[in-house]
Amino acid sequence: MHEMGIVLHLAKTLDETAAQEKLTRIGSVTLSVGEVSGIMTDLFEDCWNYFRGRHPLLKDAVLKIETAPAVTFCGSCERTYPTVQYGRECPYCHSGETWLLTGNECIIKEIEAEGGEEQEE
Repeated sequence: MHEMGIVLHLAKTLDETAAQEKLTRIGSVTLSVGEVSGIMTDLFEDCWNYFRGRHPLLKDAVLKIETAPAVTFCGSCERTYPTVQYGRECPYCHSGETWLLTGNECIIKEIEAEGGEEQEE
């Protein structure tokens, strides 16, 4: 189960961001997860919910997941097409000279947080 490893890496990144920006609480994290990333989002959410209860900065943080579509480019006809629907063979020219443009990523899109500002007295 690599989802827990990804959650741990995400938490480390959020800890570093919180320290850098002087954040005291994270309310939500929005991820863009590619539809062919290999991440099982329901299992990922379970791992997130388990881990955040044990992590003070994230204890109230809501995870929002947006699916990024997988798009493949054909080098022969120079067209793009939906990867999941057609796979590796181009539906237009039937070439196998294709490569994935998007859809295998996992990116932090947005963090809603409190803190980050020095208070004057």
